[in-house]
Amino acid sequence: MKLFGPLARAVVLTGLSLAGVAAPSAAFAGPAELELLRSYEGEWRGRGQLIGAESESVVCRLNISKGNGDKVNYQGRCAVAGQTVAVNGTLAYIDARRRFEAAMTTNAGFTGLAIGQKRGGGIRFDLREREKDEGGNDLQIAAAIDLNKGQIVVNFDVTYVSTGDTIKASVPFTK
Repeated sequence: MKLFGPLARAVVLTGLSLAGVAAPSAAFAGPAELELLRSYEGEWRGRGQLIGAESESVVCRLNISKGNGDKVNYQGRCAVAGQTVAVNGTLAYIDARRRFEAAMTTNAGFTGLAIGQKRGGGIRFDLREREKDEGGNDLQIAAAIDLNKGQIVVNFDVTYVSTGDTIKASVPFTK
């Protein structure tokens, strides 16, 4: 089974690059939370290996910049399996919910919200979704985006519900 046909959408859904849609709810970040988010501003590059029925290289760019108010914007692009995936979004700390949120939208029409929690000196955003690919196959998607010690790592796992086939990747980013 060739799993890379519907891969572009699966990659997008997992938030391979941090990205967002309309800003999360009103964000009133404390100085420490806002400073932590802003410490990741800049140009990032990532490279990893996508493992499934076949193996493919993943190459990504990510720009994180100051947003309006207490928000940080991000724009990313990843090339995988001959396709380009674009994601855009916003990172914020929502005091009322006591959590970080990463809102995202993609060129494949997916929008989502990853919840972030402080872990050690960094933040871990988790995204769990169930979607369908272009062929109508049910996908279970799990992604984790770690901002920790001045580094960004994106891990994801896509499982085709009907067959149990998986696609996994880990993409470390550096400035």
